Amino acid sequence: MSKIILLDSIRSMQNVWAIFRNCDWAWFEKVILTWYCPTPPRNDISKTALWAQSWINWEYHKNPFDIIEQLKKEWYKIYSIELDKKSIDYRELFNKNEEKICLIMWNEVSWVNKKILDLSDEIIFIPMRWKKESLNVSVAAWIVMYAV
Repeated sequence: MSKIILLDSIRSMQNVWAIFRNCDWAWFEKVILTWYCPTPPRNDISKTALWAQSWINWEYHKNPFDIIEQLKKEWYKIYSIELDKKSIDYRELFNKNEEKICLIMWNEVSWVNKKILDLSDEIIFIPMRWKKESLNVSVAAWIVMYAV
């Protein structure tokens, strides 16, 4: 199974580095960084990532649309995590044995780009119990990565 995560415009270095660490734990083989995501090497990475950026493959693409289209051509199933009319509960999805999975996460301030949702095979959400509708992006990534 090939598992990757694409981060779109996540500006917080701590969140990006925490997701690198999540990748190591969840056996995700690659992080794709786009738009405004900070990229290694940086002196402040190792504290949060615990050096995971040294062995987790990563690449940077300014434009997320081209790389998503490329991944689809390579038979990756694209899952965007977003609260949307078409979203389904993440717990309903990952009982299948898909060979290639790409999760897409973005910054917590602005919603995911509509074109990314259109390119996604599925839009999934994490149900919330109380009034908040979202989690910190690295926590949300961890929950869905665990499910995969």
